[in-house]
Amino acid sequence: MSFWYHSKAKKCREKQRKESARLQTVNRKLSAMNKLLMEENDRLQKQVSNLVYENGFMKHRIHTASGTTTDNSCESVVVSGQQRQQQNPTHQHPQRDVNNPANLLSIAEETLAEFLCKATGTAVDWVQMIGMKPGPDSIGIVAVSRNCSGIAARACGLVSLEPMKVAEILKDRPSWFRDCRCVETLNVIPTGNGGTIELVNTQIYAPTTLAAARDFWTLRYSTSLEDGSYVVCERSLTSATGGPNGPLSSSFVRAKMLSSGFLIRPCDGGGSIIHIVDHVDLDVSSVPEVLRPLYESSKILAQKMTVAALRHVRQIAQETSGEVQYSGGRQPAVLRTFSQRLCRGFNDAVNGFVDDGWSPMSSDGGEDITIMINSSSAKFAGSQYGSSFLPSFGSGVLCAKASMLLQNVPPLVLIRFLREHRAEWADYGVDAYSAASLRATPYAVPCVRTGGFPSNQVILPLAQTLEHEEFLEVVRLGGHAYSPEDMGLSRDMYLLQLCSGVDENVVGGCAQLVFAPIDESFADDAPLLPSGFRVIPLDQKTNPNDHQSASRTRDLASSLDGSTKTDSETNSRLVLTIAFQFTFDNHSRDNVATMARQYVRNVVGSIQRVALAITPRPGSMQLPTSPEALTLVRWITRSYSIHTGADLFGADSQSCGGDTLLKQLWDHSDAILCCSLKTNASPVFTFANQAGLDMLETTLVALQDIMLDKTLDDSGRRALCSEFAKIMQQGYANLPAGICVSSMGRPVSYEQATVWKVVDDNESNHCLAFTLVNWSFV
Repeated sequence: MSFWYHSKAKKCREKQRKESARLQTVNRKLSAMNKLLMEENDRLQKQVSNLVYENGFMKHRIHTASGTTTDNSCESVVVSGQQRQQQNPTHQHPQRDVNNPANLLSIAEETLAEFLCKATGTAVDWVQMIGMKPGPDSIGIVAVSRNCSGIAARACGLVSLEPMKVAEILKDRPSWFRDCRCVETLNVIPTGNGGTIELVNTQIYAPTTLAAARDFWTLRYSTSLEDGSYVVCERSLTSATGGPNGPLSSSFVRAKMLSSGFLIRPCDGGGSIIHIVDHVDLDVSSVPEVLRPLYESSKILAQKMTVAALRHVRQIAQETSGEVQYSGGRQPAVLRTFSQRLCRGFNDAVNGFVDDGWSPMSSDGGEDITIMINSSSAKFAGSQYGSSFLPSFGSGVLCAKASMLLQNVPPLVLIRFLREHRAEWADYGVDAYSAASLRATPYAVPCVRTGGFPSNQVILPLAQTLEHEEFLEVVRLGGHAYSPEDMGLSRDMYLLQLCSGVDENVVGGCAQLVFAPIDESFADDAPLLPSGFRVIPLDQKTNPNDHQSASRTRDLASSLDGSTKTDSETNSRLVLTIAFQFTFDNHSRDNVATMARQYVRNVVGSIQRVALAITPRPGSMQLPTSPEALTLVRWITRSYSIHTGADLFGADSQSCGGDTLLKQLWDHSDAILCCSLKTNASPVFTFANQAGLDMLETTLVALQDIMLDKTLDDSGRRALCSEFAKIMQQGYANLPAGICVSSMGRPVSYEQATVWKVVDDNESNHCLAFTLVNWSFV
């Protein structure tokens, strides 16, 4: 008894000790966050004071101007503009001796002062991004610039890592900035105060096939401050700032980095407070007009660079503390490397740099698809491919790529659909050919078949980031052989897939689906040849709840030829970039090129149909008007009235014609769905109104792949089974509130459900109909 008592007391003390340590950690986080919020509040008060002063000054100027002159001639306007420019002159630095290290230190100190004013002061008019709520478990405080030169973003937050570890992570830009091709440090100069000056050339991938990539030639200054903080700041070296000239490449457009960097302050009790500022000018004048919003958006910069850096540091901090556990026994760093290799390989394909060995292949006369080939041995020795990429098969890689403009299509909904409904756009024969690149015996170059072969897709999760904005998974494609010549398609295939940007709360980010064939062994150094899709919003009105006007889809090239567009057409636009890579040998190159070109054209056509189908448009999304649809709606409403004694759409609907009745059902706010009535197979959905399709996050075409028992939860299935006999006997039943699941895996709640038996004109059972009242995503 005494032993049991002491053992119990020891366990209680251990539990109290762990709880006390946890509470102390939370308290330190709250104290640090409170300090951060007080500093932010002080900055905002200064900003308000400046705005009040400027407002008063402008009022005085306007009053003085109106009292002295009313001349609005061109001359007076020009003079006024000249006066304003004189009041805000561009700071010109004197020409410095580029060979003198003291002059580089002078540039570094100026960069440091400018950066600190942006990071903690009011040098930039910062506006907090919507949805970024500060708190002990939030990512931090994120803001974007307003009315400043170039585009800028700022973030500050807490991490449980020491300052020097944070600096080491953030300086390794390719590890967290997925669009960074490389960072080359050409010179390192120590300074007398213990810091270092580096001359850095940074190359950034272009996100689409329609604009050149960017690079930066910068001075990076790392040093410690008197209060114990550590700072790394960076700025472009130009003729205005002085300093040596950097290397130039014809593949890149030289962009400008204004004073940027990160400030890391140690926290009491451990951890760090990080301030990150990114401020760039991407030379928008060299970009096609339709793409310029992409290069002028501070929100996109915030998501792709600033927030990505903070998220990466927080991710590593959580992994270091052991709070993140991944299945499959793989280390987090290995899974992160897979994600980086997928992104890098896809970016290489989209950009097709000459120095990587890419060269264009002659066109077939169409300008919609670009074909590039790469036979360089260096291509296959890179980290994202592996030295054993081509066994006995293959002598090069061929890439087919295209970009297109979509109107009023939510990026995350499109990417989710492409991920969940691969059979809607993919050709199983082409997938089999891609998988053959991993084997010594290749599969013959296929003819692209419309629709391909159906396959069972099973998605096996590997890892996801803390805020679920990115996840890595293995996709198993189950093969089926329908004839002797298709036996090569009967084996299962596997894809390593990365899906990112499907967080509904993200503003200004892009969504991406990238995948590469892998074999069953899935080794840590498995060769990867990525293909996939990238969707980037060109403005900030695209979101899944934005019900706007009718969608239109077109090839982006048609929008670059000067064609006119109405305001309604440009309300919400995004650019979709597609790239598919295939191996080839010398004898099959032309056949592979023909196959790849036709395949990508088929994928583009499928996406255009999908985009039209998933565009959120109340009452107008592919309203079916066939005689079969009119007949079905008549059966649904008549059966409801017979069984329940009430009218589905009110008393007036009895006298309505078929077209009007169909429109009433299609526009009804509650989800109305029909499913097959079979005793020997699981019921599948056969029809749904607009609300039903929205609830299931699908289309009329893909609806028939969704099973009823996969949509209802356990309690919903039990309720339906218990009432099934009553439904078949009496014709209907009411079910209680419950939860169901959309095709994208999102839970949906409803307040009540009514199920009734739909009979045809011969009084034979045709299907079951459901109406889910007041449904909403949980």
